[in-house]
Amino acid sequence: MPEKNYEPKRFQSDEYLAVLSDTPAEQTAYFTQTALQHMKTLAETGYPFEICGLLLGNITASGWIIQEAREVKNLNKERAADRFQLDPLGYQNIDKSIRGTGLEIIGVFHSHPDCPARPSPTDLGSAWEGFLYPIVSVCDGKAASIHCWEPSDVSQRFHPVSYKVEAA
Repeated sequence: MPEKNYEPKRFQSDEYLAVLSDTPAEQTAYFTQTALQHMKTLAETGYPFEICGLLLGNITASGWIIQEAREVKNLNKERAADRFQLDPLGYQNIDKSIRGTGLEIIGVFHSHPDCPARPSPTDLGSAWEGFLYPIVSVCDGKAASIHCWEPSDVSQRFHPVSYKVEAA
C-alpha cells in the first residue's frame, strides 16, 4: 500500500512557495507547555477540519511570550477541511475577558489537516503584521509538527519563527 502524501501538490506550487521567506524572523516565540499542548489537543480534536484560535500573552523586545491558547470558532463551513474564518464574536469575547489581566492578543493559530505546517496564500491574505501565526500539522488525527510564522507587509511573505517551550 503506498504511503499517504501529507504534502498536497498545491504546497509545492509557485503560488504557495512565493509566500515563504528564507529569512528567519529576528524574534523568538516562547510558549508555556500548557499553551503548546492545548493547541495540539484542539487540532487533534477538530480533525479532519481546521481549527483556529488566539494566542494570549505579551510581546517583548525578544519576541512573543505565549501564556495561553484559546479556541475560537471556525466560521468557514464550506471548506472547513482547508480554510478557516475566525469568528469575530469569539475574538471580541476573548478580548473583553482579558481586559485588566495584563494579557494581550498576540497571534492566531490554526491547524492544517493532513498538510504541512506552512502558510498558504490564503493565510497571508488575512495575516496581521506583528502577530505570531503558529500552524499545527495534523496527520491522520495526530499532531505531527508545529511551525511558527511572522508575516511582513513589506516583503509580502511569512518569515519562519523559532520557538521555545517554557516550563510555566
